[in-house]
Amino acid sequence: MIYAANFKTNHTRKSTENYIVELNEKLRAKHPEDKVYIFPPATALNDYEGDFTIGTQNAYAAHNGAYTGEIGLEQLDEFGIKTILIGHSERREYMAETQEKAAAKFSFFQKQDFEIIYCIGEPLEIREKGFEAVMQYLLAQFEGIDIGYDKLIVAYEPIWAIGTGRSATVEEISTTHRALKKAINDKPLLYGGSVKPANIKEITSIAGVDGVLVGSASLDVESFSQMVLS
Repeated sequence: MIYAANFKTNHTRKSTENYIVELNEKLRAKHPEDKVYIFPPATALNDYEGDFTIGTQNAYAAHNGAYTGEIGLEQLDEFGIKTILIGHSERREYMAETQEKAAAKFSFFQKQDFEIIYCIGEPLEIREKGFEAVMQYLLAQFEGIDIGYDKLIVAYEPIWAIGTGRSATVEEISTTHRALKKAINDKPLLYGGSVKPANIKEITSIAGVDGVLVGSASLDVESFSQMVLS
């Protein structure tokens, strides 16, 4: 099982360091085959050591250059970071990242041999149109994406369930994951969207769910480690 924590624009360098120290102690009890990923904000990236992988929430598709406000491959290399989130709905919505931009970023970091957690999801108005509309919307987000890439992990996050406290139902998750697994050649598939200690066991027991991408519930180390050790 894969457990990924996306801090988004939360935590500082110091609080992330404290989080990692405490997490390392708790991870001594985790199942050896389980994988843990931490995505801190850019200011807190570092070459932390432990039974987990540090990834970047975002980066610009360049080694370095005149890209004000961005971080590139050179900055990630300093900390040995080879894992990235691409396509998150918040970047698509708030930062106007188009599918074309997401695909270009994917291609760049694929060539750099990065492990890529690629995010897809649908808004509520699409979900309300029915399952066929949902799948059409989700599959369009693979345009320009090499689903055969061997270091690809897909994260399905219904946008209407991110940070709302409302998770998709077991049936919704099961049906969507089953269809997606066929479309992505059985690549690892995570579920995200208001995952928390109270529903982690129910979600991870669903066939086709290979792990979770956790947002707000991952900000507290006790909460996140409880999910990992559940």
